[in-house]
This record gives sequence, structure tokens and C-alpha cells, in this order.
Amino acid sequence: MGGLDNLIANTAYLQARKPSDGDSKEIQKRRRSLALPGREHCTTLRQALPSDFDSLCERQPVGRRLFREFLATVPAYQPAADFLAEVSDWELAEEGEPKESRLRALLADCSRAGVPEGPLPFLSAKLAGQSSTAPAAEGPAVVALAKAETLAFLRDQPFQAFQASPFFDQFLQWKVFEQQPVTDKYFYEFRVLGKGGFGEVCAIQVKNTGKMYACKKLDKKRLKKKSGEKMALLEKEILEKVNSPFIVTLAYAYQSKTHLCLVMSLMTGGDLKYHIYHVGELGLEPARVLFYSAQITCGILHLHSIRIVYRDMKPENVLLDDRGNCRLSDLGLAVQIRDGQSIVQRVSRPARPPAGGLGGRRVGGAAGHGGREELFYLHGQ
Repeated sequence: MGGLDNLIANTAYLQARKPSDGDSKEIQKRRRSLALPGREHCTTLRQALPSDFDSLCERQPVGRRLFREFLATVPAYQPAADFLAEVSDWELAEEGEPKESRLRALLADCSRAGVPEGPLPFLSAKLAGQSSTAPAAEGPAVVALAKAETLAFLRDQPFQAFQASPFFDQFLQWKVFEQQPVTDKYFYEFRVLGKGGFGEVCAIQVKNTGKMYACKKLDKKRLKKKSGEKMALLEKEILEKVNSPFIVTLAYAYQSKTHLCLVMSLMTGGDLKYHIYHVGELGLEPARVLFYSAQITCGILHLHSIRIVYRDMKPENVLLDDRGNCRLSDLGLAVQIRDGQSIVQRVSRPARPPAGGLGGRRVGGAAGHGGREELFYLHGQ
């Protein structure tokens, strides 16, 4: 009977991951509930929301997108948005000629700055002089100064105009929508994907959108018994601040009478340790190692940029999606460094926990992409 129950659970889970029929009356009814609240419901939030450019227009994906859309409607502001996009392309370009050619193009634009009718009128004439006389080795520093001047320009009049535009009203509507209460009735729950010391991870589906996530359910009694409340809340706070494609994303957080629930990205490709030891030949090809190392480094650098130390780097905590990209997971041991504070305590977890201990373990198995099993690990809290 256990095998039959597992088969039924796997079948329901895989069926839920298939695209749903968008024409069904039930789905249409649910999607109508996704309508944004009216602008009249945003007055309180407008008054309470701090006027912080970096928070509203840079760190929040919705605010960033709507701010860029607003800039595209104003001819005087559009060049600044285009310049930042070119700088981003240069920062992400591969080393060698592609990156050098983009740098030369940026420096050429900066050298014509400071002219009202020029391509970049928001940059200073002083920067234009630096761009034309700086040696090649100082090019990146000049571009960094140009980026800082562009952001300073956008923080001024463009940001004020954005706050008075319909785009900001739409941003407030999204924020009010985000603040709506979420309960377990908001989701369908499917098979258990993994277990750990404080609870389990299960696959869930949002009823309104049909999107699949992984729900980390932390048992309140176990948390209290093992004094893990602070660690669980700290993990939630850190996940709320993280915004990187190389770290698992927190989509929802809610609680029931018995559990604290963190709803995060569903990673269906297994963990890195499983791929090293059990997929193909033992070990990984150098090109694949380089690819994973770059993505892991980007994730860690993002955490460091917001003063967070990960402290739990191991292959089991690197999860892969169905496209082969990896993300860091399990931020239970991560810590945020406050100003003037130092972190001196040691942290560690046993590589091989004792029977019935705290380590992650594989539960069940579902037929995955390419015939491989889809795995998700929740490692010891």
C-alpha cells in the first residue's frame, strides 16, 4: 500500500506541473480574484511608504520595472535608462573583445557628455574630460562614475515625477495586493519532497495562478523544543531581502496552527552532490564546474553586498532547476552583520547525520526530466 500511495502522490504532483486549461470556468473564476485593488485602497500605503529611491526603484523588481516603463514615456529621461542598460550589458559581458568593445562605446558616449543637445546631457562636463583623457586601465572607474551620476540624476526630478505618475499608482496597487493575507487555503498541497529536523518540504500549487512552489513547513512544537524559533524567523527575514537569480526566492510566508510555512522556488533538478556522485560518470566536467562555480559565486556576492554571511556552503545546499541553473538554498545558518558587529561563533553541521538525526534525506521519487528522478533536499536545521 505504501508503494501505491507513493505512486498516486507522484502522479498527482506531475499532473499539477502540466499547463492547465486556461479556458475552464474554475480557473477563470480564480484568476478574476487576481485583479489589483482599486487606487482608493492605496491612500494609507502612499502616506506610510518611505520615499526611498533605492528601495522602491532598484531593489524591488516590480518598482524597478514600472520605473523603467515610466522613463520610457519621457524623452528627457529615456537616455538615462538606455545608458544604465548599456552599463549593465557591459558589466555582464564576457571578458575579452566583447567587454572591451562595450567599454570603448561607453567611454565614447561619456566623452560627449555635458552638452545639452548631446547623447547624455545628464552627465557632467568634468566627466566628459575624464573620459577623453583617461588611459584604458581607468576606463572602468570612469564608467562607475558615470553610472553614479546617472543614478543621482534619476533620484532627483525623474523620481519625483514617477511618484506623481500612474505608474507609481500601479506600484502601490501591487504592494497592497502583496499585503493581502495568505493561508493554507490559498494552495493545493501535493507530495512530500524532503524531510528535515524541523519539518518537511512538500510541493504546492497556488490555486489562483497554477504556479508550483516548494513549501518548507516548520513544525512549531519541534521549533520550540529545539529552541529554533529565532533561526526560523531569521531565515525568513533574510529571504525577504534577497533578490538574486542564484538564490532560492521566497514567494509567500504564512503560518497555520501547527506550522510556520516558507513558500520558495521549486527546484526540480536535484542537488549538486547528487549530480556529482550519481549522474553519469563520477565527478563533473571542468566546463560544468566553472559554470556552477560562477553561479554560486554570484549568489554569495549578492549576499555579501547586503551584509549577509551564508555559512553553510556545501554541495547539498546547491539546488538545480530543470534548465540546469543552480541556486543556493537553506539559509538557516546565514546571519546578517550589523554595523559595528562582528561574528565570532562557529557553525557546523555533520556531513553524515546519525540515524533519525538532523540531516536531509531523499523521500519517495518522481519520474523527472530525461527519466531522472526529481529531487528536493531539506537539510538539517
